Amino acid sequence: MIKTAGITELKKELEQKEQELAILHQISQTIGSTLNLEKVLRQIVSIALKVTKGDACFLYLFDRKKEELILRAAKKTRAKAIGEIKLKVGEGITGWVAKEKRPVAISKNASLDPRFKFFQALPEDKYQAFLSVPIIHQGEVIGVINVQHKNPYQHNKGEVNLLQTIAQQVGGAIENARLFEETKRKALQIETLAKVSKTIVSNRYLEEILHLIVTTTAEMMNSKICSIMLLDEKRNELVIKATQSLSDEYRNKPPLPVDKSVSGRAVREKKPVVIQDVYKEKEYFYPNLAEKEGVHSLLSIPMMIKERVIGIVNIYTSQEHRFADEEIKILSTIANQAAVAIENTKLMEESLALREALETRKAVERAKGILMRERGLNEAEAFRLIQKHSMDNRKSMREVAEAIILTSEINK
Repeated sequence: MIKTAGITELKKELEQKEQELAILHQISQTIGSTLNLEKVLRQIVSIALKVTKGDACFLYLFDRKKEELILRAAKKTRAKAIGEIKLKVGEGITGWVAKEKRPVAISKNASLDPRFKFFQALPEDKYQAFLSVPIIHQGEVIGVINVQHKNPYQHNKGEVNLLQTIAQQVGGAIENARLFEETKRKALQIETLAKVSKTIVSNRYLEEILHLIVTTTAEMMNSKICSIMLLDEKRNELVIKATQSLSDEYRNKPPLPVDKSVSGRAVREKKPVVIQDVYKEKEYFYPNLAEKEGVHSLLSIPMMIKERVIGIVNIYTSQEHRFADEEIKILSTIANQAAVAIENTKLMEESLALREALETRKAVERAKGILMRERGLNEAEAFRLIQKHSMDNRKSMREVAEAIILTSEINK
């Protein structure tokens, strides 16, 4: 009997090892087939849930820049929670696992554990059992996988080890996907800067230049709305001049007072202003419009010519977003390039206006000379005659003067 029991136990262990091998092979095939980070994370969550027969699974990744764990993938929860739930290392059971680099297995009443942290957006308090393991790559914690059961559940050593093995295996795949996403993002930033630079030196009209800038910037940031507002110094207001938004209500929203608005603060302080949640910001002027457009976070960047602010670039995101220093630097560069484009266009328009004025003056002077010579008028009388013809016929002074010159030349 003892021998038979030993053989049975050995068979169970062998079956478990075969199962582990099959799962690891599946992981290797699945996550090796793509470098898309979101797909990799969704596949990891699906496999973890299948292996543990859990009722829900959550995967958090550690953001090194923000120094926090962010929910990036989940099964059996509201999609809105993804990207919204954030924890500091050491906070909650998940943060404890990340800090200690050790798994936690709770068989029942997980919400009563002193380390447990409640989130309104997550129904974690409805689950009895909780298994959490760190995702480690090259000795560093890069994330945490949580598996939960609605009813009490005793996780055996084999299940804990298997989930840990999965976490170890996927660490490299996650880092590779992250590196790929980062490389793509940087390439897009460089491409956007190149497009903006090329646009500025083109012969396009200002309206077209500004539209291209907001469109490429929105694409780079994956933002809901990007707009350029120019400063009306006489009225001390910011007026929308370009946006890629298709919303007529947003395009036609009234000017913003510089001294009372969020975007005006960027003008007053001459530095970027970040608003994590526009609905909680007292200075934000149009919360109802923001709700209708589905925006949450706002970055307002001043457009500078030396120390002078001529307008701002606004970036809105559809979800709460913490703008990284690198993002703010890139967008500041774009804002200043846009300022150069606007200033160059103004200088060109002023130059054309001066040239037009000079040509008009030359024509009028020549026409006056002809009238004085041919009609015996003095200079003042000749000028008044040209001016009267201009007003009576609704033509410019230059057009009237050129007609007088042409008639004189024909009659010669």
